[in-house]
Amino acid sequence: MKRLWSFTGNNATFIYNSAAKIKSLYFPLCNERIMSSVSPDLHGDIKTGNDAFLMAPVSRIDLVNLKSFRNFWIYINEKNIWSCCSEGSFQLEAGMLWHKVSRQNKKIGISADVLSFIPSSGEPVEIMRVTLKNISRMSLTFVPIVAIPMYCRGANNLRDHRHVTSLLQRITLDKYGVIAHPTLAFDEAGHNPNKYFYFVLGWSDKGNPPQHIYPTQDSFCGDSGDLEHPEAVFANKLPAGEQIQGREPMAALRFARVNLKPQAIRTYTIIMGITENRKEISACLNKFKKKGAVRNSFLIMQDFWEKKANTFALNTQEKDFDNWFRWVSIQPILRRIFGCSFLPDFDYGKGGRGWRDLWQDALGLILQEPKAVRPLLLNNFSGVRIDGSNATIIGKKTGEFISDRNNIPRTWMDHGIWPLLTLDLYLNETGDYDILFEEAPYFRDHLLCRARQCDREWNPAYGYRLTTAAGNIYRGTILEHLLVQNLIQFFNVGRHNHIRLEGADWNDGLDMAKENGESVAFTSMYAQNLNNLAQLLGKLNQPQLTVFAEFLLLLRKIDYNSALQKQRLLEEYFRRTKFCLSGKKRYVKTQTLIRDLQGKASWIIQHIREKEWLREGFFNGYYDNKGRRVEGRQNGVMRICLASQVFPVMSGTATDAQVKRIIESVAKYLWDKNLKGYHLNSDFRQEQHNLGRAFSFVYGDKENGAFFNHMTVMFAYALYKRGFVKEAWQALSSIYNMAMAQDKSKIYPCIPEYFNAEGRGMYSYLTGSASWFVLTLLTQVFGVRGKDGALLIEPKLTREQFNYSRDIGITKIFCNRRIRINFSNPHLLDYGKYKIIKATLDSEQLTVNNPSFILISRRLIQRFPPAKEILLDVVLG
Repeated sequence: MKRLWSFTGNNATFIYNSAAKIKSLYFPLCNERIMSSVSPDLHGDIKTGNDAFLMAPVSRIDLVNLKSFRNFWIYINEKNIWSCCSEGSFQLEAGMLWHKVSRQNKKIGISADVLSFIPSSGEPVEIMRVTLKNISRMSLTFVPIVAIPMYCRGANNLRDHRHVTSLLQRITLDKYGVIAHPTLAFDEAGHNPNKYFYFVLGWSDKGNPPQHIYPTQDSFCGDSGDLEHPEAVFANKLPAGEQIQGREPMAALRFARVNLKPQAIRTYTIIMGITENRKEISACLNKFKKKGAVRNSFLIMQDFWEKKANTFALNTQEKDFDNWFRWVSIQPILRRIFGCSFLPDFDYGKGGRGWRDLWQDALGLILQEPKAVRPLLLNNFSGVRIDGSNATIIGKKTGEFISDRNNIPRTWMDHGIWPLLTLDLYLNETGDYDILFEEAPYFRDHLLCRARQCDREWNPAYGYRLTTAAGNIYRGTILEHLLVQNLIQFFNVGRHNHIRLEGADWNDGLDMAKENGESVAFTSMYAQNLNNLAQLLGKLNQPQLTVFAEFLLLLRKIDYNSALQKQRLLEEYFRRTKFCLSGKKRYVKTQTLIRDLQGKASWIIQHIREKEWLREGFFNGYYDNKGRRVEGRQNGVMRICLASQVFPVMSGTATDAQVKRIIESVAKYLWDKNLKGYHLNSDFRQEQHNLGRAFSFVYGDKENGAFFNHMTVMFAYALYKRGFVKEAWQALSSIYNMAMAQDKSKIYPCIPEYFNAEGRGMYSYLTGSASWFVLTLLTQVFGVRGKDGALLIEPKLTREQFNYSRDIGITKIFCNRRIRINFSNPHLLDYGKYKIIKATLDSEQLTVNNPSFILISRRLIQRFPPAKEILLDVVLG
């Protein structure tokens, strides 16, 4: 297999091969500060499409047309105008969160290196450093020009009111560039004064500012408006004092003519940014104009991201895999900074993070810094509604939640799953069960009864917190929030007695069955949650718990076989709680609650096993809006969804015998023999207007049969959890293998949201797959995870994983200590054949009481100083 990039050393640098034919690559540069200062509706709007190489905070590289590099011209004379994408050799070099593009044109006799990065020190800028070198035998005289279209407003104005919003622009000419400060943030629903300054500044290596500045697109491009053939360059026109206010802002900086001797070098620095504080612009200029400041900032940035990537240091001796995993491990950090939509190729609404994103991204963060995550988890629970649903968008400020995405009232039925799953990981990693008794408010807005009703009298002045009848904000324990989320869903069923699909579940594309759709797949996951809650309660030394009085309705005894009785009970609960709570508290015995939870979970599991196991050898996972079963053989077409199999396996709903049949069915109907991956679903061969938009997409893309990595990695996790290790590794490694097949995937090292039917990676960072991949590799493959605050080592490594070395390992942060765990398999035994025969912790031999796992107490690990790296050796034989 031909690699289009290769890693070098620990820096995980790779080189793009210009001889390979790649259509495009995308790579983000990021800085938490620069994005936190921009409102969600502006995220990604500081880009300028194909017409500019850089506009903070987004960078795009198009390796075929290279239109993005046409923002740096060298004017030699009327017949020789060279851009950074002119003919000649090309090389792309990149490391963690930086990249450098190099071009040579021997015909003209010049080379250019363009280094791009964002400082990790907090300044709201992106830096581009351009280095020009005379590679000819004679002196060259030329005029360097850099051009950045600035735009400076929200995405909606690309198509609506583009000219009108340009009239809001107020442009200031600085000695070193352009500063734009629009008067308003244009919104016909309600305009607001704009508080952001956009700026582009540049200087030469001698500290000299541009000789001429074109502050508008009109002044630079001329009447044609052509950013790829601007009149200022091709007609050699100077700025003529045109009107600059109320125009499209541009930072076209023309530097003084240069005479460059053979082998001589000239460097130019451009900084681009956004800030609310005008004084920061001068501070950034003064800092980065100092000699050596850009280089120092670059080195600090490299070190910053290297440390982040080394949180989980993988050592399998398969260097490509180990280095690829380093890139994957920082993906959750990128999404925490940017949300879901921060690249030009992302077609994902207005961006930001949703409820599911928040909890699943936290999985990776818990494995890195669990103590730092505690306040985040507590804050997140204040987004839960009393009806078991939740705010769907997380705001920028602490405790800020937004009720409905893009003003569309919608409820995702799976949202109650993820908080407990995430908190369970936190509890096992830390042993901090006290968090369950911390208190948080409930979210309240105009949506009632899981968005089935609307409170027309509610307004923001009421507040976003649920109150009691007396008007006091009600606060309940985190444990109470978890119980509400999961118990309510037990009663929220359709005609087949499975939980209603509502607006959708994990698969956003199942969005056309709001009235009568049901999700069997996630009903099984709620059964797992109910069982896990029962187990959690059993660990607490609490004979009784305090809950709000209306909660007791959810423990009322009814006939679970009657969907109608469940629906009526839920309606009564909604009626009593939808506006406010009484404020009264009640006690419930812990053992009573445990029995109730276990009884409900057992009923769900048995119901699914009896009603939804198909003779074809897999589960039906859905009912559509007409109440029809979705999966199985219908009209000669085999219909199967991967999610419908993953969650019964993960939750324990599927028996071991059923898991074996599922593995066979998934291999038969969903495994692609050519691309070596799992499709999200089989080809239904017709649209499903009573189920969702997904089936109107072309088959093999997005939610209609793509190789959806999040579901693939959860399939692997589920199989590991159930002990089907060989099949689990096949699923997990398929993601890596598809990413590494770069003649098809055409992406930087990462896990994209999905691979399409051609094997191309799509939506590079819009995915919870990275957190789940880290979670699965660490806690299941290597088996290194917390267990009630202790450290559990339970490896599920296959012989194949020792192909490169008989000693492999991984590093993990646990109990604020860095622990390097090495596994030795001297006889190359496969999983199921080996046992743990010896374990030493920093040369101290541990007692091995069980051949499958060892459990190391937290107290033993705490004996080591935090600054010391602890070595744990495990021998398999």
